[in-house]
Amino acid sequence: MTTTTTNVVPGLSGVPVAESKICFIDGERGVLEYRGFPIEVLAEKSTYEETSFLLLKGRLPTRPELEAHVTDLTHHRRLKYRIVDLIKCLPDSGHPMGALQAAVAAMGMFYPVHDVHDAKTNALHAIRLVAKLPTIVAAYHRLRNGDEAIVPRDDLSHAANFVYMLTEKEPEPHVARVMDVALLLHAEHSFNASTFASRVTGSTLADPYSVITSAIGALRGPLHGGANEEVVGFLRELGSVDNVRPRLAAMIRTKQRIMGFGHRIYKVKDPRANILQALARRLCETHRSRLYDIAVETETVVREQLSAKGIYPNVDFYSGIVYEMMGIPTDLFTPLFAIARVSGWLAHWFEQLEANRIFRPDQEYKGSHNLSYTPIERRA
Repeated sequence: MTTTTTNVVPGLSGVPVAESKICFIDGERGVLEYRGFPIEVLAEKSTYEETSFLLLKGRLPTRPELEAHVTDLTHHRRLKYRIVDLIKCLPDSGHPMGALQAAVAAMGMFYPVHDVHDAKTNALHAIRLVAKLPTIVAAYHRLRNGDEAIVPRDDLSHAANFVYMLTEKEPEPHVARVMDVALLLHAEHSFNASTFASRVTGSTLADPYSVITSAIGALRGPLHGGANEEVVGFLRELGSVDNVRPRLAAMIRTKQRIMGFGHRIYKVKDPRANILQALARRLCETHRSRLYDIAVETETVVREQLSAKGIYPNVDFYSGIVYEMMGIPTDLFTPLFAIARVSGWLAHWFEQLEANRIFRPDQEYKGSHNLSYTPIERRA
């Protein structure tokens, strides 16, 4: 029997699978745009709420539209008590991403979707998901530590309210702004693994809660959203600035992976890493961090040794440091990523539905053919 030979591309690297108007990346020049707006401009002038509107609606809002969007998000922050009860039943030792995934899946039962082609109800489900993910993460964190979940405050921004629900303290304005920008920077990034997972699930005409549940599952992996947790662990293991150069020299010599460096697309420093490093510097004025000094020295050594190979810091390298400086527990770093990225996932879900075709890639079969079936009593 003959087998047709095809050109298999592992991981679909460089293979376009859809057209999109949501996100543009130029990895050679370090360019990232949401709907045509440079990420640097949005980080300076926008907010997470406005950027969420931009991603979901395809344009910047007018002032009345933004006010209505913020009001909608604020109104839908609270969780049904049975979802809180479900979260209480989850093991305290579990990873918060598991709790988030379980709660989002449960939301689909409380808010059933009858027609994914109904644009009006889709918009409402999107608002629910963007609004409630921070409440879920904060509630699980509080409950696993024996504390009551904190009711959201309507007078705080999306970012400030999340910090408040975690700590029961209203964050200082500059801390709230750092969190706001960090969320904005993670809101979208083209066809990464979790976004592709969301579009594959969406292509089956599954409901949005199933779409986001699948994206959360993909994000959980250490090669995707979990990488910033490993970066902070690596920096803590280095221990001091003096240990950086000899340790990295040994790692480079033995070709070990340095967490937080390198990217499938960027051949220069990730533009989000530049902004996050600036945020970390700003936080250093009031929240001095030993890890930041170690990180700067690590970047210096890697740039000296590996920049010729296009290996530079990615978004994960400084994001974990920013969260650590804000007192965010390490295992909440990836849920924070999900809280931000849900706007991008939903934007891709909307776009997928516009001209949907179910994803069904092919394979190149390498197995056997026409094997003889041996009865079980005769098998060795």
